[in-house]
Amino acid sequence: MTVAVESWPIAGRFRIARGAKTEALVVVVTLERDGRRGRGEAVPYGRYGETADGVVAAIDQALARLGSVPDRAALQQILPPGAARNAIDCALWDLEAKLAGRPAHVLAGLPPPVAAMTAYTLSLDDPAAMGLAARQAADRPLLKLKLGGDGQDLQRVAAVRDGAPAARLIVDANESWSPATVERLCHDMARHDVALIEQPVAAGDEACLTSIRSPVPLCADESCHDRHGLAALAEAYQCINVKLDKTGGLTEAIALVDAARHLGLGIMIGCMVGTSLAMAPAALLAGAARFVDLDGPLLLARDRTPGITYHGSLMLPPPRALWG
Repeated sequence: MTVAVESWPIAGRFRIARGAKTEALVVVVTLERDGRRGRGEAVPYGRYGETADGVVAAIDQALARLGSVPDRAALQQILPPGAARNAIDCALWDLEAKLAGRPAHVLAGLPPPVAAMTAYTLSLDDPAAMGLAARQAADRPLLKLKLGGDGQDLQRVAAVRDGAPAARLIVDANESWSPATVERLCHDMARHDVALIEQPVAAGDEACLTSIRSPVPLCADESCHDRHGLAALAEAYQCINVKLDKTGGLTEAIALVDAARHLGLGIMIGCMVGTSLAMAPAALLAGAARFVDLDGPLLLARDRTPGITYHGSLMLPPPRALWG
Protein backbone atom coordinates (compact mmCIF):
# COMPACT_ATOMS: atom_id res chain seq x y z
CA MET A 1 0.00 0.00 0.00
CA THR A 2 1.62 3.23 -1.14
CA VAL A 3 0.58 6.88 -1.11
CA ALA A 4 2.08 9.55 -3.35
CA VAL A 5 1.56 13.28 -3.87
CA GLU A 6 1.82 14.38 -7.49
CA SER A 7 1.82 17.78 -9.18
CA TRP A 8 0.28 18.16 -12.65
CA PRO A 9 0.69 21.54 -14.36
CA ILE A 10 -2.44 23.35 -15.47
CA ALA A 11 -2.52 24.81 -18.98
CA GLY A 12 -2.29 28.47 -18.00
CA ARG A 13 -4.09 29.41 -14.80
CA PHE A 14 -7.33 28.15 -13.29
CA ARG A 15 -9.20 30.82 -11.34
CA ILE A 16 -12.47 30.79 -9.42
CA ALA A 17 -14.03 33.22 -6.95
CA ARG A 18 -11.88 31.87 -4.09
CA GLY A 19 -8.50 32.09 -5.83
CA ALA A 20 -6.26 30.80 -8.62
CA LYS A 21 -3.79 27.98 -9.16
CA THR A 22 -1.35 26.80 -11.80
CA GLU A 23 -1.00 23.16 -10.76
CA ALA A 24 -3.25 20.30 -9.75
CA LEU A 25 -1.89 18.73 -6.58
CA VAL A 26 -3.28 15.20 -6.32
CA VAL A 27 -2.87 12.28 -3.92
CA VAL A 28 -2.68 8.77 -5.37
CA VAL A 29 -3.24 5.57 -3.39
CA THR A 30 -1.93 2.31 -4.86
CA LEU A 31 -3.01 -1.04 -3.44
CA GLU A 32 -1.33 -4.26 -4.59
CA ARG A 33 -2.39 -7.86 -4.03
CA ASP A 34 -1.63 -11.11 -5.84
CA GLY A 35 0.18 -9.29 -8.62
CA ARG A 36 -2.73 -6.93 -9.27
CA ARG A 37 -2.69 -3.20 -8.65
CA GLY A 38 -5.54 -0.79 -7.90
CA ARG A 39 -5.23 2.97 -7.91
CA GLY A 40 -7.31 5.90 -6.77
CA GLU A 41 -6.68 9.62 -7.20
CA ALA A 42 -8.03 12.42 -5.02
CA VAL A 43 -7.67 16.20 -5.00
CA PRO A 44 -7.29 17.87 -1.58
CA TYR A 45 -9.48 20.98 -1.51
CA GLY A 46 -8.73 23.93 0.74
CA ARG A 47 -12.40 25.00 0.82
CA TYR A 48 -13.01 21.95 3.00
CA GLY A 49 -9.89 22.40 5.11
CA GLU A 50 -7.90 19.79 3.21
CA THR A 51 -4.18 19.86 2.43
CA ALA A 52 -2.03 17.29 0.67
CA ASP A 53 -0.15 16.50 3.89
CA GLY A 54 -3.37 16.20 5.86
CA VAL A 55 -4.94 13.89 3.30
CA VAL A 56 -1.83 11.68 3.20
CA ALA A 57 -1.83 11.45 7.01
CA ALA A 58 -5.51 10.52 7.07
CA ILE A 59 -4.95 7.86 4.40
CA ASP A 60 -2.00 6.36 6.29
CA GLN A 61 -4.02 6.17 9.51
CA ALA A 62 -7.01 4.66 7.73
CA LEU A 63 -4.95 2.02 5.92
CA ALA A 64 -3.32 1.04 9.21
CA ARG A 65 -6.76 0.54 10.76
CA LEU A 66 -8.09 -1.35 7.76
CA GLY A 67 -5.29 -3.93 7.94
CA SER A 68 -3.94 -6.19 5.23
CA VAL A 69 -7.32 -6.82 3.56
CA PRO A 70 -9.04 -3.40 3.27
CA ASP A 71 -12.80 -3.37 3.08
CA ARG A 72 -14.94 -0.64 1.50
CA ALA A 73 -17.74 -0.99 4.02
CA ALA A 74 -15.32 -0.59 6.92
CA LEU A 75 -13.73 2.39 5.17
CA GLN A 76 -17.03 4.26 5.26
CA GLN A 77 -16.97 4.06 9.06
CA ILE A 78 -13.29 4.94 9.48
CA LEU A 79 -13.10 8.08 7.34
CA PRO A 80 -15.60 10.90 6.70
CA PRO A 81 -16.49 12.03 3.19
CA GLY A 82 -13.57 13.78 1.50
CA ALA A 83 -10.45 13.34 -0.57
CA ALA A 84 -8.73 10.81 1.71
CA ARG A 85 -11.62 8.36 1.62
CA ASN A 86 -12.07 8.92 -2.10
CA ALA A 87 -8.52 7.88 -2.94
CA ILE A 88 -8.77 4.64 -0.95
CA ASP A 89 -12.31 3.80 -2.05
CA CYS A 90 -11.49 4.19 -5.74
CA ALA A 91 -8.27 2.19 -5.35
CA LEU A 92 -10.30 -0.60 -3.75
CA TRP A 93 -12.83 -0.64 -6.60
CA ASP A 94 -9.97 -0.79 -9.13
CA LEU A 95 -8.21 -3.58 -7.24
CA GLU A 96 -11.41 -5.60 -6.82
CA ALA A 97 -12.14 -5.32 -10.55
CA LYS A 98 -8.67 -6.50 -11.49
CA LEU A 99 -8.68 -9.38 -9.00
CA ALA A 100 -12.12 -10.50 -10.17
CA GLY A 101 -11.31 -10.06 -13.85
CA ARG A 102 -14.54 -8.12 -14.28
CA PRO A 103 -15.16 -4.44 -14.98
CA ALA A 104 -15.85 -2.18 -12.01
CA HIS A 105 -19.25 -1.20 -13.38
CA VAL A 106 -20.33 -4.85 -13.27
CA LEU A 107 -19.19 -5.20 -9.66
CA ALA A 108 -21.10 -2.00 -8.82
CA GLY A 109 -24.28 -3.11 -10.57
CA LEU A 110 -24.09 -0.20 -13.00
CA PRO A 111 -24.63 -0.12 -16.77
CA PRO A 112 -21.52 0.04 -18.95
CA PRO A 113 -19.96 3.51 -19.10
CA VAL A 114 -20.98 5.53 -22.12
CA ALA A 115 -19.42 8.30 -24.16
CA ALA A 116 -20.55 11.60 -22.67
CA MET A 117 -20.45 15.25 -23.66
CA THR A 118 -18.61 17.08 -20.90
CA ALA A 119 -18.77 20.73 -20.03
CA TYR A 120 -15.62 22.74 -20.70
CA THR A 121 -14.74 25.25 -18.00
CA LEU A 122 -13.81 28.87 -18.63
CA SER A 123 -11.74 30.25 -15.78
CA LEU A 124 -12.82 33.43 -13.98
CA ASP A 125 -11.43 36.55 -15.62
CA ASP A 126 -12.56 39.98 -16.78
CA PRO A 127 -15.45 39.99 -19.29
CA ALA A 128 -13.27 40.69 -22.34
CA ALA A 129 -10.88 37.83 -21.56
CA MET A 130 -13.76 35.42 -20.93
CA GLY A 131 -15.40 36.47 -24.18
CA LEU A 132 -12.16 35.69 -26.02
CA ALA A 133 -11.92 32.32 -24.27
CA ALA A 134 -15.50 31.59 -25.31
CA ARG A 135 -14.75 32.38 -28.95
CA GLN A 136 -11.80 30.00 -28.83
CA ALA A 137 -14.08 27.28 -27.39
CA ALA A 138 -17.19 28.14 -29.41
CA ASP A 139 -17.27 24.70 -31.03
CA ARG A 140 -17.81 23.01 -27.67
CA PRO A 141 -21.52 22.28 -27.05
CA LEU A 142 -21.47 22.94 -23.29
CA LEU A 143 -19.45 25.65 -21.56
CA LYS A 144 -19.20 26.24 -17.82
CA LEU A 145 -18.04 29.69 -16.78
CA LYS A 146 -16.76 30.66 -13.38
CA LEU A 147 -18.25 33.82 -11.88
CA GLY A 148 -16.99 36.06 -9.09
CA GLY A 149 -19.85 37.94 -7.42
CA ASP A 150 -17.99 41.22 -7.90
CA GLY A 151 -20.51 43.14 -9.96
CA GLN A 152 -19.18 41.98 -13.34
CA ASP A 153 -20.93 38.63 -13.63
CA LEU A 154 -23.67 39.81 -15.99
CA GLN A 155 -21.05 41.31 -18.30
CA ARG A 156 -19.06 38.07 -18.16
CA VAL A 157 -22.05 35.99 -19.19
CA ALA A 158 -22.98 38.45 -21.94
CA ALA A 159 -19.43 38.31 -23.32
CA VAL A 160 -19.38 34.51 -23.25
CA ARG A 161 -22.79 34.29 -24.89
CA ASP A 162 -21.61 36.67 -27.61
CA GLY A 163 -18.45 34.61 -28.11
CA ALA A 164 -20.22 31.24 -28.18
CA PRO A 165 -23.80 31.88 -29.29
CA ALA A 166 -24.63 28.21 -29.91
CA ALA A 167 -23.24 26.72 -26.70
CA ARG A 168 -25.32 25.72 -23.70
CA LEU A 169 -24.07 27.57 -20.64
CA ILE A 170 -23.63 26.60 -17.01
CA VAL A 171 -22.62 29.38 -14.64
CA ASP A 172 -20.81 28.57 -11.40
CA ALA A 173 -20.80 31.31 -8.80
CA ASN A 174 -18.82 29.25 -6.25
CA GLU A 175 -20.86 30.72 -3.36
CA SER A 176 -20.08 34.32 -4.39
CA TRP A 177 -23.57 35.81 -4.76
CA SER A 178 -25.32 37.43 -1.82
CA PRO A 179 -28.83 36.47 -0.73
CA ALA A 180 -29.89 40.06 -1.51
CA THR A 181 -28.87 39.84 -5.18
CA VAL A 182 -29.42 36.19 -6.05
CA GLU A 183 -32.96 36.49 -7.44
CA ARG A 184 -32.08 39.42 -9.69
CA LEU A 185 -28.98 37.63 -10.95
CA CYS A 186 -30.96 34.46 -11.66
CA HIS A 187 -33.29 36.46 -13.92
CA ASP A 188 -30.28 38.13 -15.54
CA MET A 189 -28.85 34.67 -16.32
CA ALA A 190 -32.13 33.58 -17.90
CA ARG A 191 -31.95 36.45 -20.39
CA HIS A 192 -28.74 34.92 -21.71
CA ASP A 193 -30.27 31.45 -21.97
CA VAL A 194 -28.20 29.94 -19.15
CA ALA A 195 -29.14 26.28 -18.60
CA LEU A 196 -27.98 25.87 -14.97
CA ILE A 197 -26.74 28.01 -12.07
CA GLU A 198 -24.32 26.23 -9.78
CA GLN A 199 -23.98 27.11 -6.06
CA PRO A 200 -25.11 30.75 -6.21
CA VAL A 201 -24.90 31.44 -2.46
CA ALA A 202 -22.72 30.23 0.39
CA ALA A 203 -23.32 26.77 1.80
CA GLY A 204 -25.60 27.31 4.79
CA ASP A 205 -27.49 30.19 3.16
CA GLU A 206 -29.84 27.95 1.18
CA ALA A 207 -32.91 29.19 3.06
CA CYS A 208 -32.96 32.30 0.87
CA LEU A 209 -33.35 30.11 -2.22
CA THR A 210 -36.63 28.59 -1.04
CA SER A 211 -38.36 31.97 -1.20
CA ILE A 212 -37.22 33.08 -4.67
CA ARG A 213 -38.48 32.16 -8.11
CA SER A 214 -35.52 31.39 -10.32
CA PRO A 215 -36.27 30.85 -14.02
CA VAL A 216 -33.02 28.84 -14.24
CA PRO A 217 -32.53 25.54 -12.34
CA LEU A 218 -30.20 25.79 -9.35
CA CYS A 219 -27.53 23.19 -8.59
CA ALA A 220 -25.97 22.50 -5.16
CA ASP A 221 -22.22 21.95 -5.13
CA GLU A 222 -20.44 23.10 -1.98
CA SER A 223 -23.71 22.54 -0.11
CA CYS A 224 -23.90 18.85 -1.04
CA HIS A 225 -21.30 16.27 -0.04
CA ASP A 226 -23.12 13.02 0.74
CA ARG A 227 -26.66 11.89 1.55
CA HIS A 228 -26.72 13.80 4.84
CA GLY A 229 -29.17 16.69 4.61
CA LEU A 230 -30.14 15.89 1.04
CA ALA A 231 -33.89 16.15 1.65
CA ALA A 232 -33.49 19.68 2.99
CA LEU A 233 -31.40 20.69 -0.02
CA ALA A 234 -34.19 19.48 -2.30
CA GLU A 235 -36.30 22.38 -1.04
CA ALA A 236 -33.78 24.90 -2.38
CA TYR A 237 -32.17 23.23 -5.39
CA GLN A 238 -33.32 21.31 -8.44
CA CYS A 239 -29.99 19.57 -9.08
CA ILE A 240 -26.86 18.45 -7.21
CA ASN A 241 -23.25 18.24 -8.32
CA VAL A 242 -21.85 14.84 -7.35
CA LYS A 243 -18.05 14.91 -6.99
CA LEU A 244 -16.19 11.89 -5.68
CA ASP A 245 -13.79 14.09 -3.72
CA LYS A 246 -16.81 15.35 -1.78
CA THR A 247 -18.68 12.07 -1.39
CA GLY A 248 -15.54 10.26 -0.34
CA GLY A 249 -15.49 7.83 -3.24
CA LEU A 250 -17.56 5.91 -5.73
CA THR A 251 -19.33 3.88 -3.03
CA GLU A 252 -21.11 6.88 -1.51
CA ALA A 253 -21.49 8.58 -4.91
CA ILE A 254 -23.60 5.67 -6.16
CA ALA A 255 -25.79 5.87 -3.06
CA LEU A 256 -26.07 9.67 -3.34
CA VAL A 257 -27.18 9.48 -6.97
CA ASP A 258 -29.85 6.93 -6.10
CA ALA A 259 -31.11 9.05 -3.19
CA ALA A 260 -31.14 12.23 -5.26
CA ARG A 261 -33.10 10.62 -8.08
CA HIS A 262 -35.62 9.34 -5.55
CA LEU A 263 -36.14 12.96 -4.44
CA GLY A 264 -36.54 14.15 -8.00
CA LEU A 265 -33.23 16.00 -8.11
CA GLY A 266 -31.27 16.23 -11.34
CA ILE A 267 -27.71 14.95 -11.35
CA MET A 268 -24.53 16.67 -12.42
CA ILE A 269 -21.35 14.58 -12.31
CA GLY A 270 -18.47 16.93 -11.57
CA CYS A 271 -14.81 16.94 -10.64
CA MET A 272 -11.94 18.86 -9.18
CA VAL A 273 -9.03 19.62 -11.52
CA GLY A 274 -7.24 16.28 -11.76
CA THR A 275 -6.02 13.66 -14.20
CA SER A 276 -7.90 10.95 -16.05
CA LEU A 277 -7.37 8.64 -13.07
CA ALA A 278 -9.69 10.85 -11.01
CA MET A 279 -12.27 11.10 -13.83
CA ALA A 280 -12.49 7.36 -14.54
CA PRO A 281 -14.56 6.25 -11.51
CA ALA A 282 -16.90 9.23 -11.92
CA ALA A 283 -17.40 8.32 -15.57
CA LEU A 284 -19.34 5.24 -14.42
CA LEU A 285 -22.11 7.62 -13.31
CA ALA A 286 -22.20 9.80 -16.42
CA GLY A 287 -25.12 7.90 -17.91
CA ALA A 288 -27.29 8.90 -14.94
CA ALA A 289 -26.43 12.58 -15.22
CA ARG A 290 -28.27 15.51 -16.75
CA PHE A 291 -24.97 17.38 -16.93
CA VAL A 292 -21.44 15.95 -17.09
CA ASP A 293 -18.51 18.10 -16.01
CA LEU A 294 -15.47 15.83 -16.17
CA ASP A 295 -13.10 18.11 -18.03
CA GLY A 296 -10.22 18.01 -15.53
CA PRO A 297 -7.70 16.51 -17.99
CA LEU A 298 -8.66 19.10 -20.63
CA LEU A 299 -7.47 21.83 -18.26
CA LEU A 300 -4.05 20.25 -17.71
CA ALA A 301 -0.90 20.79 -19.72
CA ARG A 302 -0.53 16.98 -19.89
CA ASP A 303 -2.37 13.89 -18.67
CA ARG A 304 -1.60 10.31 -17.67
CA THR A 305 -0.80 7.57 -20.17
CA PRO A 306 -3.06 5.82 -20.79
CA GLY A 307 -5.70 8.43 -20.16
CA ILE A 308 -9.28 9.06 -21.16
CA THR A 309 -9.71 9.98 -24.82
CA TYR A 310 -11.55 13.22 -25.56
CA HIS A 311 -12.76 14.11 -29.04
CA GLY A 312 -13.35 17.78 -28.46
CA SER A 313 -15.77 17.68 -25.54
CA LEU A 314 -16.89 14.09 -26.17
CA MET A 315 -15.38 11.95 -23.42
CA LEU A 316 -15.01 8.27 -24.29
CA PRO A 317 -15.35 5.56 -21.61
CA PRO A 318 -12.10 5.17 -19.62
CA PRO A 319 -9.79 2.35 -20.70
CA ARG A 320 -9.58 -0.48 -18.16
CA ALA A 321 -5.79 -0.21 -18.27
CA LEU A 322 -6.27 3.17 -16.59
CA TRP A 323 -8.86 2.17 -13.98
CA GLY A 324 -11.64 -0.33 -13.35
